[in-house]
Amino acid sequence: MGKSRVMEEIIALCDTLSPEEDDLSREIVNRLADKWSLWTMAVLASAGIPLRFSRIMDQVEGVSQKSLTKALRQLERDGLATRKVFAEVPPRVEYAVTELGLEMLEHVEPLWIWAATSVKRFKAARADYDRGLTPNGARESGPVPERVW
Repeated sequence: MGKSRVMEEIIALCDTLSPEEDDLSREIVNRLADKWSLWTMAVLASAGIPLRFSRIMDQVEGVSQKSLTKALRQLERDGLATRKVFAEVPPRVEYAVTELGLEMLEHVEPLWIWAATSVKRFKAARADYDRGLTPNGARESGPVPERVW
């Protein structure tokens, strides 16, 4: 199978970037794949108002305090979220999604929709795999070869 037109466009675009810009673009794409960052951004965006750390933690099920802190710091560093500290005792800190973060979420939305509408296909593929069937329905013999992009 050859490269898709989309992959060719991505490669051509990346070829125009400096090594530093290419590294940063890869970091941002990896941020999208990070376990907590995208979910945290979605929580902030859906709230529509700044949220305190504890409120975010309540809505990002399963996240530890350490992981949420790390995700929020990375989002803030990348300009995807803001952090505002209020001079109170005890200090109050609120987080909000930025315009850049909202723009990123707009681009991710089609992927989320596709994943949600493809759940039955994923379940069927996993069931086939667990029964040892290949995508064309034949029985697999031996280990599955790695895919090369």
